Amino acid sequence: MNTQQPYREVLVSPRYLAGSSGTGDAGFAPVAHWPHHYLDDGPCQLLVTSPDQRIRIGWFGDDFELWKITAAEDAVSAPRWTATFNHVTPAEIVAGLTSALAHDYAEADAVDGNVPFLERPSYSWPDKVQPLFDAGWKRNGGAELGTVEIVAPDGQAGILIDKRPCGPDAETVELWAGPPGWGTRAEVVFTARAPSHLIAATAAALADSAPVMRERHQLHREVEHLVTLSPVGPTAPQGPRAPTPLDVRRTAVAQAVHRAGRALPSAADLRVMAAHSRTAISPQNRPGKSQQIPAARPLASPSAPQHNR
Repeated sequence: MNTQQPYREVLVSPRYLAGSSGTGDAGFAPVAHWPHHYLDDGPCQLLVTSPDQRIRIGWFGDDFELWKITAAEDAVSAPRWTATFNHVTPAEIVAGLTSALAHDYAEADAVDGNVPFLERPSYSWPDKVQPLFDAGWKRNGGAELGTVEIVAPDGQAGILIDKRPCGPDAETVELWAGPPGWGTRAEVVFTARAPSHLIAATAAALADSAPVMRERHQLHREVEHLVTLSPVGPTAPQGPRAPTPLDVRRTAVAQAVHRAGRALPSAADLRVMAAHSRTAISPQNRPGKSQQIPAARPLASPSAPQHNR
C-alpha cells in the first residue's frame, strides 16, 4: 500500500493504530501558550512547562520513550507522578492528557488551594476507564489475578490496571494499542499517584472515534490491514463545470449544422419530386400548341447556415 502515492494524506481509523506522524504538534497544541524551551544538548529536544513550571511536558525526538510528562508540588520538587508515551503513540492521544492538564492548570489558578493535577487518585478503578466503557470496550475476564484489563471491540487496544500493592512511583496503569512489536505497539504508562481523571482523559482520546490524518508511508506495513483509510477532502461528486468560450462556439456550430440538415430535402423527397415531374410531361400528357406547360414547382431552397459570431 505504501508504494502507491506514499506521501498522499489519508484519514486513519481507528486512531490508536495510526502511529506517530513524526512531529509532536498535536500533543503540544493544547499548551501552545505555555513557555517553550528548545534544548540542543540533551535527549529532550523540547520542553514545555506551565508558567510556574510545576507541569513539564518533554519531547524526546529520538528515544523510544518519546514523551515524558510530570507534575510536581513546585518547580524544584520531585514529580508527584509521571506519564510516558512511546514513539508509536499518536500525538493526538497525548493531546488528551495535555488538554486536561491545561484545563487543570487554569482551574488551579482560579480556585485557591485546589490543584486538580496533583489530587490523589480514586480508589475505584472504574473512574479511570469509564470513557472506554462508554465507547463499548469490554473487560477481559482472562486478565492476571490482581489486574484489570479493558479491551477494544477489535482486540487491538486496551488498558491494563495493576491493583496489587506497590510503591508511589510504580507503574500501575498501561494503555496499549497495536500488535506486539517495537514499531507497531503504542504504549502509555502512568505511575501510581497519577490523578484518575487525567488517566480517564487519556483513555477518552484513545477511544475517540474521530480519524486522524497521516501520510500513507507513515503507516506500518503490519498495521495497514487493521485500519480503514479515507481520502482527505470532499468526496461528493463535483457539479458540472461552467462552459468555456470554445464550448460555446462548438455548440453554436453544431446547432447551425442541425438546422441546415433539417431544411435540406432528403433523397426520398428528391425521388418523389422527380417522378412527379416526369409524369407531368409524358407523351400522352404532352400539351398542344394551345396548351401551356405547367411550370414545375421549384425545389425548396435550403436556408443558409447561420453563423454565430
